[in-house]
Amino acid sequence: MRRLLKNPSALIGGVLVIALLILAVVAPMIWGDTASRFDPEAINAGSSGAHLLGTDALGRDLLARTLVATRLSLELAALATLIGAVLGILLGVLPVVLPRRPGRLVTGVVDALVAFPSLLLAMFTAVIVGLGAQGAVLGIGVALAPTFARITHTLTASISQADYIAAARMLRVPRLRVLTRHVLPNIAEPLILNLTQAMGGALLGLSAMSFLGMGVQPPSYDWGRLLFEAFGHVYVTPIVIVGPAVTVTLAGIGFTLLGDAFAKAAARAPQAAGAATAPTTTPVTSEGPVQDTVLEVRDLTVTFPGDVRPVRDLSLTIHAREIVGLLGESGSGKSMTASAIGQLVPYPGHVTASRYRLCGTDVDTLSNHDRRKLLGSSLAMVFQDPTASLNPALRIGGQLAEVATVHSGATKTEARQRAVERLTQVRIHEPERTADQHPHELSGGMRQRAVIAMGLMGTPQLIIADEPTTALDVTVQREVLRLLREVVDDSGAGALFISHDIAVVSELCDRVVVMYAGRVVEELSVHKLATQAAHPYTRALIGSLPDMHTDRNRPLDTIPGRQPAPAEVPSGCAFADRCALASDRCRVRPALVELDQDHKVACWEA
Repeated sequence: MRRLLKNPSALIGGVLVIALLILAVVAPMIWGDTASRFDPEAINAGSSGAHLLGTDALGRDLLARTLVATRLSLELAALATLIGAVLGILLGVLPVVLPRRPGRLVTGVVDALVAFPSLLLAMFTAVIVGLGAQGAVLGIGVALAPTFARITHTLTASISQADYIAAARMLRVPRLRVLTRHVLPNIAEPLILNLTQAMGGALLGLSAMSFLGMGVQPPSYDWGRLLFEAFGHVYVTPIVIVGPAVTVTLAGIGFTLLGDAFAKAAARAPQAAGAATAPTTTPVTSEGPVQDTVLEVRDLTVTFPGDVRPVRDLSLTIHAREIVGLLGESGSGKSMTASAIGQLVPYPGHVTASRYRLCGTDVDTLSNHDRRKLLGSSLAMVFQDPTASLNPALRIGGQLAEVATVHSGATKTEARQRAVERLTQVRIHEPERTADQHPHELSGGMRQRAVIAMGLMGTPQLIIADEPTTALDVTVQREVLRLLREVVDDSGAGALFISHDIAVVSELCDRVVVMYAGRVVEELSVHKLATQAAHPYTRALIGSLPDMHTDRNRPLDTIPGRQPAPAEVPSGCAFADRCALASDRCRVRPALVELDQDHKVACWEA
């Protein structure tokens, strides 16, 4: 509001709109009788002391009639805007609800209507429905609908790929519920802002319709009707068109300026600054004993149609209070591995494993209900972009509480209390206040903390963090890494930390698993990473990371070539084409063998 008050355009638009609304309420009560009083002695009179803007063909005062017409003009414009918004939103969301081909047909119809001149569309509709206020309102509403439909369709498409939408679809939530619960609430703000601008257009359109004789009919009158009646006398007494012409102009300017200011203010709305660190609190620990091995996966493979396998025969073990770093270039299969462990690989992907044990339980032997309960309570996932993980239409506390109500059967009061406790645990200042805020009101670091708190709403024994600090600055990144380390140490959970940043992995993790082209090529303790890495790919990654001793007169080390796509992985060593040590025997893929107790490598030259 303070920003709007400092904006001259917003201030002018607000004053004009407020004045019009007040006038619409009081004008009929004050000047209603004057506006309808006949004066045979002052027919078509010009400006005078008794009639500042002159009179019409029946001697009625035009200033009073202009003021009184404010109510009907605004009422009709509001009704037309509402009709246009409802019709447009329905047209805009139909492609989401309907199957693919009917949805494309609706989109094509909307595109054609947008290209059609709006006033001609309104006149065409009014001719079909019938002349008068009803036909004009419906015509203007139909003319506004394509614009709302285009905006709705664009906004819907922009969020349709969000993670929370994808999750709802994977859970087979009905399309209508996805639309009403997740899509419409998240696009409501720009649509509401557009209503203000559309109101100005509706006023001008209705006035034009009435001026052409297709709108309001006698004895009713709006500003356009007053212009229509005065136009025949404009060359004799020009003053008669001043009142309705000025009010139509001011009303259009007022609503347009206010709507534009609202839209700009919403687009520039700043995020909340990062919160200060709260005092250390006693963390909530897991219920019951935590087993030493929280995850054991053997021969994990993800396959897509066409024998595309982004993850191939991966084996991984994570122990309690241990953070394992999954390291590799983009496209090496790290995130797909996390999705496979979390049972989130999208259709038509297919996941197989000779063994998949989580918290000592064989996941493949569970029913769908038991599997969902185990994963929902014992596995927490922290994704790279917290904005995509949080529903922007819902409050932070409600999204955290949903985890406890769905997976733990907690009441709303218990879930709310647990949400505040978890926000406190991740050191968010004023957790009660944060629980009542929406995601856009938090900074990037606070949103990531909220996502970590969401993962802790159950009793997670495994935390998967998929590049959770990529979008954060270095200071906030360090705080999030320290928080993740503290959560693992205090709760006794294990963690899989996915990253392509060797420096971050070296600082945070206990053990490192290096992936290349969907396979594990090396596994070693983090203490050996810098000096004892055996695989040429791991050494190349380390060499490409500059440090304080790097010679700045020489170009940085790089890895030549590119990583093969999942459909192009050769039968031999996938790194051979980029490796300086490659030989003929690299045409046969090397197995992952143990060099010593905590060091495995898949390389013939190691």
